[in-house]
Amino acid sequence: MQTSTTETQLNKRVLKLSAVALAAGLAAGAAQAQSSVTLYGIVDTGIGYQNNQAPALGATSGGHASTKMINGIWSGSRFGMKGSEDLGGGTKAIFTLEEGFNSATGAMAVSGLAFNRQAFVGLTDARLGTFTAGRQYTAYYTLLSPWSPTTWLTGAFGAHPGDIDSLDTNYRANNSFVYMSPTIGGLTLGGSYSIGGEPGSFNAGSTWSAAAQYKNGPLGIAAGIQRVNNSAEGGGAWGSFSTVSNAGGQPAVSALNNGYQLAQAQQRIAVTGGWQFTPSFDISVSYSNVQYVPGVNSKFASEAVFNTYGAVLHWKATPALDLAGGYSYTKAAKANGVTDGAQYQQIVFSQYYSLSKRTAFYVLEAFTRANGQTLNASGAVINATATVGDGFNGTPSASRNLFAAGAGIVHRF
Repeated sequence: MQTSTTETQLNKRVLKLSAVALAAGLAAGAAQAQSSVTLYGIVDTGIGYQNNQAPALGATSGGHASTKMINGIWSGSRFGMKGSEDLGGGTKAIFTLEEGFNSATGAMAVSGLAFNRQAFVGLTDARLGTFTAGRQYTAYYTLLSPWSPTTWLTGAFGAHPGDIDSLDTNYRANNSFVYMSPTIGGLTLGGSYSIGGEPGSFNAGSTWSAAAQYKNGPLGIAAGIQRVNNSAEGGGAWGSFSTVSNAGGQPAVSALNNGYQLAQAQQRIAVTGGWQFTPSFDISVSYSNVQYVPGVNSKFASEAVFNTYGAVLHWKATPALDLAGGYSYTKAAKANGVTDGAQYQQIVFSQYYSLSKRTAFYVLEAFTRANGQTLNASGAVINATATVGDGFNGTPSASRNLFAAGAGIVHRF
């Protein structure tokens, strides 16, 4: 039996609608499995001055003024890529690869590390949290960082002297697993563990941390603990660990802790917090307790302890101009022949002027005064010498005082 013209037209319409529905379904499926990759970076170049530079770390005489081009004063110059893939059901695969470089010379920030800042892959889910593996920041830093002294004072000038408490971004742990919980009622929990890989010891060469963060309106507070274990049980300096876990990724060595490089372990406990008084004015505060535990090959015999207190005031004076000032006080306990524990007082000011959302000029000034005694790399008691932030760890003062200033331009892309 032949179909009528009306039936034929109706069948064609049904077929067209079915094709459209199928195409829409396929498009929706493709959207759910969408992948995205973002390229980004920062270029920051400036000039820095310090009034007194020791000829070598730990020297106590022969200081001279120094002026030079400095890379990454405000934000470390970097180039990176990050991406995600929607796996469905609210779960995404994520990755980040980030390389630091010296914008003054074009050199790698850390020789031999192609992605020295970050290199990790993982999964994230709004209900279950985020799990990542690779070279990355510890949970301790990530959750405490919103109220770190470096937010408006920079790490180079504004980190607590020598970055003694690792509240700057310089420390990333290799071979790390990091978990961050979803934020529930303003509360976020996190933990991280970096595998040491030492034969015969699960603990040697490892790094672990745990932290909690709470935000509620203008108030925020976080607390965390981080422990770094020497792979050689006190037989190797932090910067020269033989394990792939810790090579090139140790907390900074400075004039403060130069005598404790052969520690068996180092532990940090810190609390940071802040209050946004008005849209243009906020304050952040911090406290940290840092411990260096001696080992069989250490140049010191008793545990060394540093306590640091700090505060930063930030004022958005105009839509384009941000001003900040900070103070910190670090006190080392008496131990290992030290009868007058070292003290470090640091004052920092910053001025940041935005030319656009991506480009800004900045100026920084800092002064540190050191008192008391500490240990040198040989374990001998010496007078404490000054350093500013963590940008002068390799070029501290030859005396108890150090003034530093810097200015530069930063562009984000």
